[in-house]
Amino acid sequence: MAFVVGGFTGLNGRSGSRAVSRRVAGVVRMTSSPKVAADVDLKKMSLKDWERVLTPEQFRILRMKGTEYPGTGEYNKFFPETGTFACAGCGNPLFDAETKFNSGSGWPAFYDVIEDNVREVPDIDGSRIEILCNNCDGHLGHVFKNEGFPTPKPNRHCVNSACLEYKEN
Repeated sequence: MAFVVGGFTGLNGRSGSRAVSRRVAGVVRMTSSPKVAADVDLKKMSLKDWERVLTPEQFRILRMKGTEYPGTGEYNKFFPETGTFACAGCGNPLFDAETKFNSGSGWPAFYDVIEDNVREVPDIDGSRIEILCNNCDGHLGHVFKNEGFPTPKPNRHCVNSACLEYKEN
């Protein structure tokens, strides 16, 4: 079953092709990274504006707090030695590649964040801790603590691939 949202076509909730260039409310979308004018407050952008600049899958996860099916994300089994993983919504650098590890959960996992770029907020029911991009408030996933992974820090930031863009150094 196909559908169209904001000019992007998707199939069964999966993201479709991405626009090469798109303008809306001061936002320019080039490939998969939006270029945001300096005077645009990302935290005040409407859902309609976000829907126009994100793929359907990115919108569902970043703005509507959805989750990818485990094992389906582009970055789940991608382990570069260098580079940065940035927010797919605004380009804010979130995680250094060397902090990525294989948790076996089916989602990309990082044991540390780039300082001040990721915010932790308890879920409404208090059972988990949500992680958000500190620049655009995009939902990234959740952080789990003290699970016993052999990493330098006891955190597992469990992140949806659709929220990320890998950038080489």
